[in-house]
Amino acid sequence: MTTPPSPLLWPDYSSPSSLAEIEQVALSDRNLPVSTYAVLERAAELWPDRPAMTFLPGADAWDAGATRTYAELRAEVDRIAALLRSHAVSRGVTVALLSPNTALLPSALLAAQATGIAAPVNPHLPAEHIIRLLETARARVLVAAGPELDPEVWSAARAVAAELHVTALYALRPTGSEGPGPELEPLAGTVVGHLHTAAAGHPQGTDLQPPTPSDLAALFHTGGTTGAPKLAAHTHTNQIVNAWNVAADSLLGDDSTLLAGLPLFHVNALIVTLLAPMLRGRHVVWAGPLGYREPALYTHIWKIIERYRISAMSAVPTVYSVLAHVPVDADISSMRFAAVGASALPDTVRTAFTANTGVELCEGYGLTEATCATARSFTGHDHRPGSVGQRLPYQQVRTALLDTHGNWLSVPDGAPGVLLVKGPTVFAGYVTGHTLTGPVLETKSAIRDGWLNTGDLARVDKDGFIHLLGRAKDLIIRGGHNIDPAAIEDALLQHPHVTGASAVGRPDPHAGEIPIAYVTLAADAPGAGTGTDALIAHARALLHDRAAVPKDVIVLDSLPVTAVGKPTKVPLRMRTLQQTVLDELAAIGLPGSSDSVRCSLDGPRLTVTVRRPAETAAADRLAAALGRYTFDWTFTER
Repeated sequence: MTTPPSPLLWPDYSSPSSLAEIEQVALSDRNLPVSTYAVLERAAELWPDRPAMTFLPGADAWDAGATRTYAELRAEVDRIAALLRSHAVSRGVTVALLSPNTALLPSALLAAQATGIAAPVNPHLPAEHIIRLLETARARVLVAAGPELDPEVWSAARAVAAELHVTALYALRPTGSEGPGPELEPLAGTVVGHLHTAAAGHPQGTDLQPPTPSDLAALFHTGGTTGAPKLAAHTHTNQIVNAWNVAADSLLGDDSTLLAGLPLFHVNALIVTLLAPMLRGRHVVWAGPLGYREPALYTHIWKIIERYRISAMSAVPTVYSVLAHVPVDADISSMRFAAVGASALPDTVRTAFTANTGVELCEGYGLTEATCATARSFTGHDHRPGSVGQRLPYQQVRTALLDTHGNWLSVPDGAPGVLLVKGPTVFAGYVTGHTLTGPVLETKSAIRDGWLNTGDLARVDKDGFIHLLGRAKDLIIRGGHNIDPAAIEDALLQHPHVTGASAVGRPDPHAGEIPIAYVTLAADAPGAGTGTDALIAHARALLHDRAAVPKDVIVLDSLPVTAVGKPTKVPLRMRTLQQTVLDELAAIGLPGSSDSVRCSLDGPRLTVTVRRPAETAAADRLAAALGRYTFDWTFTER
């Protein structure tokens, strides 16, 4: 039997001053479970009859969720774990998951971590990226959305299974499906079946060898702004400590219910809305397979909150930007706060959401390489404007400067620099290969002396609050003057018809870079007042730094995001660099097109290749023109 939780497990964590007192007790004395399976085991023994999770079939069926208790969840995980063991899944062996959210997916993920290593992958990545990721992970079993849930994903899963020669391919069905399911076409050399049917044939076993804290639990892919995303390896300790960091929040009681709408290939979904609630015996309501990407969810979301008495939710800024304009048509007084992360939260979104709902937004900060969360904000008078939150217990943060050789130079406390993180949530490394005992990991590109380089510019105040100053690689440097693109973006987002903004540097032969911005507009935006000149004038009126006023504002239908839905500037920087070269070609009377000017990312630097003009004199003129810039370029033969 699991020992009842010690009072040491849940200290008071209600204000910034709590941090120092919490850390007076060693983390090892907190009696945390040793693995994610131990979290489930403990929850099933302490609260067997409590609802663990309710899955909605879709937003339109918001009042018809399928609910599992903690005892039922454990039994389900045990049966799937027994099935995986029958396919020789053991410690160091990877089980891949390729599916939007559905009722059986969390159980499959927990079972994969209990027996081997889970590798949840975005099912909508390009097929070549999925194959490369799962080839690196050396997946033995693949669990994927079946033909009823997502026919395109099932087709892709079959192709991946055939390419990688996996032992078994199991299909997941939509939430609420009944009956045996449709017949699945066989695949040579691979067992193919429905997961619920195959697992039902295995009893709730007792022969599971529980993971140890240092065992790998999961491989999560990073954002993948260009090329194939990388696999970041998490240990059970990484996940348990980070889930405890989140669950220790004293703002919520053990009887709280959370709303989950992010996909389970996203670390926030795993840590914040699966493992953390499980540590406290909380109930989680999962939105349909599309989650926050389902338009109908915004029609019903306030009714969902009222129906299930939701206390908190976790989402990205774009979700709250939409919700700020959705009229509240239900009783949402149960909401204590809403958590936000993944990208910077504009003040305009924070203000508009709270004005519309009366609910405060609690910003957080984290990254996959630090498991999920590194900092959290507070509500009420403890909110620190301009900060993404205070560092979480037992995680250390500091800033440093990087010289041209990559060395880290110390800076005074509170001084700006690249943000570094150290502690039990720093990941085990990137997967670079595989041996007979498991993945081969590499850390030297991101970690030095235990400190993880986040790539973010920040300053850390005396109370451990992190103030982000932009991405190190995203700073716009105009004549030696550093410009934070977030300031430009925030100014543009204060325009009543601007719904998204992303500022980048355009190469300039005199200043090195000058700022420009890309924006999206509301569907009902009028033509007047939303032209380039009007948007530049709007930004100029709000920006204190004259050097930051954008020289151009370009309207797009949408702004680019990575494979996991995070905003990315790389495609915009590529587009801007390409246009700069095309402008130079036009200026000297030469033709140019997207085929003749290509951009690529080489490490942190963008490079451009240009088709060599046929005439030597023309090539010399173009070389002289491009030589005035600081970006890297080369000629290719015609």
